Amino acid sequence: MNLETFYEYCLSKKGVSEHFPFDEDTLVFKVGGKMFALSSLSQWEKNEQSVNLKCDPDRAEELRAEYDEIKPGFHMSKVHWNTVALNGNLPAKFVKELIDHSYELVFKSLTKKIQNEIIELEN
Repeated sequence: MNLETFYEYCLSKKGVSEHFPFDEDTLVFKVGGKMFALSSLSQWEKNEQSVNLKCDPDRAEELRAEYDEIKPGFHMSKVHWNTVALNGNLPAKFVKELIDHSYELVFKSLTKKIQNEIIELEN
């Protein structure tokens, strides 16, 4: 998956916005004001691209055991976040499923009011 595909896929999800809350390098995608994906742009330039994604703790452990490209979240809660290396070994469809899972976890954690506001948005 290249940066453009990652960027466009994250932004295509309902209610998503992009931010740089930490520095000019770390691209963060949020839904309802909460992070669900973040990535270092300089790492993409070095061809060492990865993304941090939220994950159900049990599933996170399973994924880490099954895939060398999935590690505990770098600079994040190791329980709830994974760092996924996007070095071409994982199929794009699978990476999109991981992004979807992260988005859904964060979306479900939002208040019903915010969820409904997002649902009512036009794409």
